[in-house]
Amino acid sequence: MQRVTKERRESSPRRKRPEALTNREQEILQLIWTGLKNREIAQRLKISVKTVEAHRATMMKKVRVSNTAQLLKAAIQDGMIQIR
Repeated sequence: MQRVTKERRESSPRRKRPEALTNREQEILQLIWTGLKNREIAQRLKISVKTVEAHRATMMKKVRVSNTAQLLKAAIQDGMIQIR
């Protein structure tokens, strides 16, 4: 059996497939893509701003990114949103 050193494990990142987004998360992602702010998304969907923030945080965790720009980039690359 081959032994893997710590350095080798860290230098070969394994990119797991991101978890699937829920329908609501996909809906919010599309609204983020259109440029709406959290408050505008909340008003449109008749939910609280805190709920929108929670969905956004969950999406970023699932996709393994740390900001909205990275979230949108990953969403385009993974086919989660369509550019019209």
